[in-house]
Amino acid sequence: EVLLVESGGGMVQPGGSLTLPCTASGCSFSSYDMNWVRQPPGKGPEWVSFIGSGAGSSTNYADSVKGRFTVYRDNAGNTLSLQMKGLNSEDTAVYYCNGRHFVYFRIEYWGRGTQVTVSS
Repeated sequence: EVLLVESGGGMVQPGGSLTLPCTASGCSFSSYDMNWVRQPPGKGPEWVSFIGSGAGSSTNYADSVKGRFTVYRDNAGNTLSLQMKGLNSEDTAVYYCNGRHFVYFRIEYWGRGTQVTVSS
């Protein structure tokens, strides 16, 4: 069984930082392109970041988080991470990690999410 488990969420003050790990099991983690997607309260899902499976692990970010968030992965440790800095209230959301096989695109998995609340 493939599992993606996010952690590290919580409440943080505006301007603060959090790092969200996502640990994968039951799959060849290095074969998956990984995304972070968030869903703010009362709104639809919003893509946040991408990191590729290949050597060099290309990255991409939504404009709303560019320069504040950094995505990285540890293939040996089967872990995806999202480092978030300069948090503001608009970053309040449930954050999900998503993995899609880099060849067989229909093979896709989601975690259950972790709540991030930015509030003073």
